[in-house]
Amino acid sequence: MENGSVVTSFILMAYTELEDHRYVYFTGFLLLFILMVLSNVILITVIYIERGLHEPMYFFMCNFAVNGIYGSISLFPSLLAHLVSHTYEISLAACLLQIFCIHTYGSVEFTALAVMGYDRYVAICHPLHYHQLMSHRKVCILIGLSWICPCIIFGLYFILTIQHTFCDRFIEKVYCINFELVKRSCFETFYQSKVGFIVTCFLILPQLLMILFSYVQILRVCLYASKESQTKAIQICTPHLLAVINYVVGCLFEIVQSRFNMSHVPYKARIFMSLYFLMFPPIFNPIIYGLSIQAIRVQISKLFNSEQLRHR
Repeated sequence: MENGSVVTSFILMAYTELEDHRYVYFTGFLLLFILMVLSNVILITVIYIERGLHEPMYFFMCNFAVNGIYGSISLFPSLLAHLVSHTYEISLAACLLQIFCIHTYGSVEFTALAVMGYDRYVAICHPLHYHQLMSHRKVCILIGLSWICPCIIFGLYFILTIQHTFCDRFIEKVYCINFELVKRSCFETFYQSKVGFIVTCFLILPQLLMILFSYVQILRVCLYASKESQTKAIQICTPHLLAVINYVVGCLFEIVQSRFNMSHVPYKARIFMSLYFLMFPPIFNPIIYGLSIQAIRVQISKLFNSEQLRHR
């Protein structure tokens, strides 16, 4: 504490561990940021241009891509600016904005994974009624809800954080996150911790249950299906399963290193663990879908081939 004085800016102390090779890290993170934005923009562009890809599954992929860009913008401009700075200071307003963006990105990602899990369930378990059950209107509603519900739920909880005053300005992270900021409040936070646990359950458990339900039903159908149908189901579900596993692993990294004593783990490894869920899903999702789904792979090849022909 700083003699109980109220602070209006914070020092992100984790950057001190990156000082020795700051320009190497800057270059690496800048390249990652460009790769994230570029890969997601390419995926969105290909799906938008090719009318044959105007199907529910591809619209949900676009939803992932938009959220990936949103999450990248929430983190990387601040990360890159601090790497070339010598103060590592962030204002309270900027910290609160980053918290809202990062938490809503994470919540939307989980909800979008659940929505796509439901889409895979309908495609495999009810193929004859797929277009009836996943109409254009329903797809738009599901995509809208995947953004609106997480933003409202976290936003209502975030009001409690905004009302706090803070007495400790040192945050052991490279970005602001709600749990770390609340711990630096001048007041008792027991009530908010309980509310935070309930909000986290609302933002994670229904989505996980939806994903589990979808795959239990898919597995049940596949057990009695032909070899050809089983192979097709695997092809349809593999990209989504990889995206779920990748994101859940990233979330577990962040939860473990934030909530438990990780002093035995090297500090740079802890920084990597805290960044995983913000860096790797936005990179891997378009790559996973772009490489594993032939229809997208073909259209990406056509797009680049046509660009090459124009410049000859």
